[in-house]
Amino acid sequence: MHDDVDVSGLPEGITPLGDDIFAIDTMLAGYPGVVSSYLIRSERPCVVEVGTATSARVLHDAVARLGVAPADLATIVVTHIHLDHAGGTGDMAALFPNAEIVVHERGARHLADPSRLMASAALVWGDRLETLFGHMSPTEATRIRAVGETGEIDLGGGRRLVSHYAPGHAKHHMGLVDSLTGDLYVGDALGVYRPLTGDISPATPPPDFDLEACLRTLRLFGDIGAQRLMFSHFGAVTAVPETLDKAEAELRLWVETVREAHGSTGDLDHAIAMVRDKVVSRYRPFPADAPPESAAVLDILAGPETNVSGIVHWLDRLAQEQAEARRKADEERS
Repeated sequence: MHDDVDVSGLPEGITPLGDDIFAIDTMLAGYPGVVSSYLIRSERPCVVEVGTATSARVLHDAVARLGVAPADLATIVVTHIHLDHAGGTGDMAALFPNAEIVVHERGARHLADPSRLMASAALVWGDRLETLFGHMSPTEATRIRAVGETGEIDLGGGRRLVSHYAPGHAKHHMGLVDSLTGDLYVGDALGVYRPLTGDISPATPPPDFDLEACLRTLRLFGDIGAQRLMFSHFGAVTAVPETLDKAEAELRLWVETVREAHGSTGDLDHAIAMVRDKVVSRYRPFPADAPPESAAVLDILAGPETNVSGIVHWLDRLAQEQAEARRKADEERS
């Protein structure tokens, strides 16, 4: 199925993690340390996360370097359809013609026809869209398998990935558990982990962010009892309970800070400034030898502007729902 590989001679950007698992830096927009894909080189090889459209060739070459021929890749699975995770799905499907594409049922139609997703992304990212993400190509609908609350991906030899619906960051988000290793592929559900500093911060973009759904997903992930957390941003973490606790604490701190700022003035810029001052300032700076562009890209993807916008959107939606509930209660009493 695949050739043996000398893991001692792997190029930078490919990290062996044991049990035939390899982390692959997809080099989003050409920068290292932003998006990690994973190859599970089992009997039925599987790629988890594909990165952007501009990352497809990087990922293809890494998979080939790891001894998996294009015809032999069995599955490509994405945790959700945001462009930094799934933008390269159509290109990867073309490069690996026999791979089944697995996605949550709420995202499947957008892989088959990404026009609406790209139009929405253009409104959010503007001129930065092409530079950061490239253009998402359609995936043949017949090759897409949609999963719901749970699902299974056959990795061969009795090994499988089990998917769990995990909303909060996005309505089309799922986590994946490796039955052999206990590894949990978390997507963006826990936020962004920075291996160079050990910090973790939430990812709360508009329009889908929902605090209660995020907290339910965190509880689900805690109940799974994972051995490792496989972050898409960025890398594998073995301190599972501590990282889950830290992710929840940071999430609550961001939300409460935005709630306080938004409640006092309602001004988005004020909330962003308050988060930078009270929250982000606590994080350790990247090492001097780290590429500054990588930190800048992470700040764009899940920094104060994006995260605060998502939290404010959720707070406004919550206020509308509460006002509607009060109105209905008043009508029933009258």
